[in-house]
Amino acid sequence: MNINITNDNNKVNDLEYKSILARKKIIEITTRCESGHLGGSLSCIDILIALYFKILKHNPLDPDWELRDRFVLSKGHAAPALYVVLSMCGYFPEEELSTFRKLNSRLQGHPDSKKLPGIEISTGSLGLGFSAAVGMALGYKYDGIKSHIFCLLGDGECDEGQVWEAAMFASHNKLENITAIIDRNGFQIDGKTENIMKLEPLADKWKSFGWLVKEINGHDIDQIINSLEQSRRSRSAIIANTVKGKGVSFLENNNKYHSKPCNNNECEIALEELDKKLSVIKKNKKNFKKNYEFY
Repeated sequence: MNINITNDNNKVNDLEYKSILARKKIIEITTRCESGHLGGSLSCIDILIALYFKILKHNPLDPDWELRDRFVLSKGHAAPALYVVLSMCGYFPEEELSTFRKLNSRLQGHPDSKKLPGIEISTGSLGLGFSAAVGMALGYKYDGIKSHIFCLLGDGECDEGQVWEAAMFASHNKLENITAIIDRNGFQIDGKTENIMKLEPLADKWKSFGWLVKEINGHDIDQIINSLEQSRRSRSAIIANTVKGKGVSFLENNNKYHSKPCNNNECEIALEELDKKLSVIKKNKKNFKKNYEFY
């Protein structure tokens, strides 16, 4: 029997708690291998937690379930965030996260759909994932499958002409079963997006291509869930305003951690800061259930 991992017990506080646990693990695995895209993984983790624990129709025990919703990480360099969430959902053992970026590991710097369950398509070349997601939406439409495609893009990725070609194609073919989520953290590898290639007015651009647009706080779990639920009704672009390196004070809006991990000392400081946030949630939540502990 195919099941949806989503359940009504996943309240906002529980998802916020999971997000902090996920941030800890992202920092740990990137520090351990001394590589990986840290800042952009931390900016999008709240979105992924909300998707996988509240929105997506999926089954870790049957990753190829024909009627599943599909998620595509078009900003493939944020693989650490996706790997951690897939592990939390049970797609592969938590212990395997320690192999991140090691030789012969299934968890390489960018997702590989041939090696790891739960990866719909290998991504990394920016713009590619979104084009593939639009193709998946077209396939579902032709096959009459009433499921949805969700795709997460980086804001710097929106410099790619391929993104806008795919957006135009989706509109032309009247695809209503796809949601584009833009991780709008304001930075790309070379600096601020508005200095490298001005994106604003970003919402108007998506609207002009025939998409219903909503702007949200990309770290507000309630807003994320509500906007994603509503996006199932039409072809939607959600501009999620986020903070690069979110969750750790010295990482936030610090673009030197775009593709650089913490060193061992920084890792300890970051984990201590996140542990304090976990303690606050535990203290404020009555009858906190131990089964929400992940690591």
